[in-house]
Amino acid sequence: MKRYILICAAALLALSCSDLLEKSPANEFAAETFFASENDLRLYANGLINTALPAAGDIGLGEDLYTDFCGTRQSKNFYWGNYTAAQATNWTTSTWSFPRRVAYMIENMPRCKGTVPSDKYNHYEGVARFWRSWIAVKRMKVFGEIYFIDKVIQPADSLILYGPRQDREYVFHRIREDLEFACENCLASGADIHTAGRVYVNKYVALAYASSAFLYEGTYRKYHDVNPATLKPWTGEYESAEELLSLAEKYAKQLIDTKAFSLHPDYRSLFVSATLPADEVIWGRTYSTELSATHGLAYKYVSTTSSQSYSPTKEYVRMFLKTDGTPAEEAISVTQEFVGRDKRLSATVLSPGQQWVRLNDSKELLHPNWTWTCAGYQWIKWVQLEENAMSADNKSYNSIPIIRYAEVLLNYAEAAAELGHMNQNIWNQTIGALRQRAGVKSIYPGSAGYVADTWLRAYYTQDVLHPASLTDIQLEIRRERATELTLEGQSHYDDLMRWYLGDLIERRYKHQGWRGIYITPEEAASGIKWGNKTYTVSTTRNSNETNYKISGTANGNWSLSNGTYGYLIYHYDMEWDDMMYTHPIPQSALNVNPEIGQNEGWQWI
Repeated sequence: MKRYILICAAALLALSCSDLLEKSPANEFAAETFFASENDLRLYANGLINTALPAAGDIGLGEDLYTDFCGTRQSKNFYWGNYTAAQATNWTTSTWSFPRRVAYMIENMPRCKGTVPSDKYNHYEGVARFWRSWIAVKRMKVFGEIYFIDKVIQPADSLILYGPRQDREYVFHRIREDLEFACENCLASGADIHTAGRVYVNKYVALAYASSAFLYEGTYRKYHDVNPATLKPWTGEYESAEELLSLAEKYAKQLIDTKAFSLHPDYRSLFVSATLPADEVIWGRTYSTELSATHGLAYKYVSTTSSQSYSPTKEYVRMFLKTDGTPAEEAISVTQEFVGRDKRLSATVLSPGQQWVRLNDSKELLHPNWTWTCAGYQWIKWVQLEENAMSADNKSYNSIPIIRYAEVLLNYAEAAAELGHMNQNIWNQTIGALRQRAGVKSIYPGSAGYVADTWLRAYYTQDVLHPASLTDIQLEIRRERATELTLEGQSHYDDLMRWYLGDLIERRYKHQGWRGIYITPEEAASGIKWGNKTYTVSTTRNSNETNYKISGTANGNWSLSNGTYGYLIYHYDMEWDDMMYTHPIPQSALNVNPEIGQNEGWQWI
C-alpha cells in the first residue's frame, strides 16, 4: 500500500505568513513519486516550518519565567526538591518523529538532484540540516546526551532503538557539520527565502542561529569542567571550547558584515507590533487578527487565574544602567527608579505614567494590579497595553521575533570577550550600539568615566557554587544580555546553564525568595503614590486592590526586608543540585530501553 505524506493547507495557515499564504500546496502526495522537483522540496520544507516553527508561547512564556529574574506564585516542580525520573517527560515516539521527518527529506531529495539547480538543491538540503541541528540542540540542552538521528529509523536499527545514547561531544560535532553546511549553502534572497514575513529558514537565519549554538556549547564547556550527564571531563576529541567560541565569533561577524540588518530604533515595538520590524528581525512568526491567527501572551501575564503572577525581580531591574552609563541605586522607591534609566526598563516593566487603551478606545493611566504580581513589579514586554488583549485569552495579535539582530551583536561581543579579542571597536559595534538605542551612554570598561559595578560582580561571583574569574567587560556583556534578551524564549535560563550558575535559581535574595520593589519608610507609613492612586501597605487586601498584603493569616508569603519597610520579599523555597544541569531520562523510556542510561545523579533519586 502506498504511504502518503500529508500537508494540510489549513495547517499552513497557522504560519500566519502572507508570503506563504499566497501559495497553493497540494493536500497530499505519494512518497514514492515525491521529491521530483524544486516545488516538492519547497512544499516539504514548508511542512517542517509548520511543525517546528516556535509559537508565541514558546518564545514569550519560556524558561526565563522560572529563574532569578522572575518571581512566580508557584514555581515548577522541577525545583521543589522531589523531582524524579518517574515525573520526567519528552522522551517518547513523538519526541523523535520530527528528526525522522527531516531525515526522510535528506534521504529522499537526491531523486531531484539532476533536475533542480544546484544552488536551490543545496539551499533546501541546508534548510533540512538546519532543522536537524535545531531539534538536536533543543534536546541536548535538556538531556545532555541524546541520539543524533541522521537516517530514517527502521525496525532493524537496533542501535538507535535499543542502544545507549551518543556522546554529547560527538552529537555536537554532527550539529556543527549541519550548521556549517546550512551557513555555506542556504540562500539569502529569492522567492520563499527572504521575505517580509521572516518565516523562512535562509542564510541569515542559519548564520544567526549558528552563532548562538556555538556560543552556548563553547561557553558551556569552558565553565563546566565535566560533562554533567556523565561527570567525565571533556575529551576535546572533536572540538575544544575555544574552537567553538571561534565559530560563534566567525558566524556572528559574517552576518554583521552582510549589513543586511540593523537595530530597530524603537525597542518596545519589536515585541508589541503586528508587523515584524524587518530591519532587525531575522526570523519570526507573524500573527494577525485578519487571518484569525492570535495568541494569549498578554492575558497570560495579567490573568489572575491562568497566570503565575509572573513578576520581574529587583535583581533584574537592578541590571539596567542609568542614562549616564553608571550603575543605578539599590534602595529607591519603585515610583522613582525608572527616572533617568535605560529606556529598555520602562519598555519591559510597568512604570509610572504608562497608559493602556480601554475597550471604548479611550486612553487611561495603567496602575499596578497587585493580583498580577508577587514582587510588586509587572512585566509588559510582550503585553499589548490594550484592554481587549489583556482581558481574555487569545486576543493578542503582536508578531513574535524568534531571532533578532541584537542577539547576534551580543553573541559576537561575548565570543570575542571570551577569546580575548574584545577591543573598543568591537565594543562600539555591539554593546555600544545597543546602549545608544537605549539612551545609555556607552563607556568602555577601563576607560575614563567607567564605574565598575560592585553589585554586579558580587551577584555573579560571590556566594555561588562555582565562582569564575570575570573581567569587567565580561560582566557588562552579561548585564547587556539580561537587559536586552530576557523573556525571549529561554535566553536567560540558557545563560545560567552555560555559565554554570544554575544555583542562582535557588539562591534568590539570601536564599529567602524573590526580592521585589523597595518600600521606603514613608511609603510604609503613608502608602505608595502611583499617579492618582495611593497603595496602602497593609496586612489585608481590599476589593479595589489599593492595599498591598504583606503578611497575615490568609497568606504569609510576603515580608519586608527591614521588618516595617524595605524590599518586598516573596518567600518561596526552591532547590538546586548540579545534577539539574541535565533532566532525568524518563523512567517510562528506561523501562523500554535500559541501555539509554540515566544521567548522573538522577539514578539515585
